[in-house]
Amino acid sequence: MKKKILAWVCVFFLSSGFIPSHVQAAEQTMRGVWISTVYSADYPSVKNDAEKQKQEFITKIDEVKKLGLNTVVVQIRPKADAFYSSNINPWSEILTGTQGKNPGYDPMEFMIAQAHQRNLEFHAWLNPYRITTKGTDLNALAPNHPARLHPEWVLSYKDALYYNPALPQVREHIANTVAEIVRNYDVDAIHFDDYFYPSDYPLAEGQTREGTEANQRRQDVNEMIHLVHDTIEQIKPNVEFGVSPVGIWKNIDSDPSGSATKGYEGYFSVYGDSRTWIQQGWVDYIVPQIYWETGNKAADYETLVKWWKKEVQGTNVKLYIGQGIYKDVVAGEITKQLMINEANKADGSMFFSLRDLLSNRAGCATAVQNYYKVKDDANNNSQKTPVKPPTSLPALPDNKQSVTALATTADILINGARLPFEAYNINDNNYFKLRDIAMALSETEKQFEVSWDEEENQIHIYRNTPYTAMGGELGSGDGKNKFAVLSPQGIDMDGYQIQMKAYNINGNNFFRLRDIASFLNFGVTWDENTQTIAIDTSSDYVEP
Repeated sequence: MKKKILAWVCVFFLSSGFIPSHVQAAEQTMRGVWISTVYSADYPSVKNDAEKQKQEFITKIDEVKKLGLNTVVVQIRPKADAFYSSNINPWSEILTGTQGKNPGYDPMEFMIAQAHQRNLEFHAWLNPYRITTKGTDLNALAPNHPARLHPEWVLSYKDALYYNPALPQVREHIANTVAEIVRNYDVDAIHFDDYFYPSDYPLAEGQTREGTEANQRRQDVNEMIHLVHDTIEQIKPNVEFGVSPVGIWKNIDSDPSGSATKGYEGYFSVYGDSRTWIQQGWVDYIVPQIYWETGNKAADYETLVKWWKKEVQGTNVKLYIGQGIYKDVVAGEITKQLMINEANKADGSMFFSLRDLLSNRAGCATAVQNYYKVKDDANNNSQKTPVKPPTSLPALPDNKQSVTALATTADILINGARLPFEAYNINDNNYFKLRDIAMALSETEKQFEVSWDEEENQIHIYRNTPYTAMGGELGSGDGKNKFAVLSPQGIDMDGYQIQMKAYNINGNNFFRLRDIASFLNFGVTWDENTQTIAIDTSSDYVEP
């Protein structure tokens, strides 16, 4: 059915004279945000006040909905405690200031109901092993805390307490915790974060990171993941299980099959063997925390997205990308990262974290909202009853409107950087896709947005506005000559009608490069000797 809808959309846009460079099938990808409760980082900002906590949550998820997201991942077990009514774990002190004190309502029940009213999925986020973030006094815990009742389950490291992953009793306790939640609450998924063994927990003297003890630690964690997966399957198979591991499994220097990175490795640092969880099908989704920017020397964002995509290929495990918008450098390029995700067919994103979205750090909220709006508009268009297309192209007034488009073999530079384009030479003029130029000029002083108004049959151009990618931009084409048909097209720029010559080639509109340059005022030059087209956004357009 999806393929039929997509085919109709393509035919419809062909008949209207404008085809977006990419039309997404009417299918939602993951658009999630982590809501951290440890330290009250994202929520709640008040203690001991049920009504204020409720109103704060409503306000925040209303904003989440406005941004076009579809999932909240709420930390409901930050320190081996509970944001829900439990017979196993004590009430979280984050709710009232006192661990074990009843907050007067069931926060998770309330949050699930509010999320589902807004068609948001609710993923219950648990930290499986952490007991305290600071302090090692078991007597400071609530009297009914399992760690206080079973001190033999606990290990201490760097002034904090953890459940010992090596113990079968601990694995059973974590599985029972998950079972209680799945039985009693309408959660859409159980979600674990990236904390397993304490980071860099020392090995015994003489042991190595690939030795017997280290391998046993990874097996300890594997058995817990496997047990939790099977527990959920036995109770409610429709509830998903996902894990968000460290963004690097292993570096290539540690393992030839690892990623071409030089960063912190989850396999060795916290003994999380995420590759095994994927291969064994113990998780429904994986969310590697790729919290770096593109071009990072130790851990390039795109390199890691591609590596993780290969890991899930051939499995039923969905790949969501964890994106660290708490960093300005990441928040500032979030559109670019979303485009990379889409180009590599990732199944969606989760953003860390809510406070950074709501504060619009480095413009990330605006960028995310715009990006998803374009996707939603395309999906909405694809679901409308299509207009029956003509059986043939309209008759041409004269033969000059039907021409051969010669595939351009010239090098194309944008501010000195070579980029791939599908371009054609028609009657000694170079023709490009408008969206390709918009993508190439994004984040420059000549950036512009492009949108298509179906009802008006009109292309809209907005100068000095960041471009929102549709996907599929900047491809090199097949290098073959094509048949081109003149395509008169309505265009407005910042509300004023303009005329740019366009040809339709295989269902896409190509515009004369010098017309685009003239209206948007950027420099274009041609070097006959090197056969190079150069675009320079720092200079003004000059007629040849």
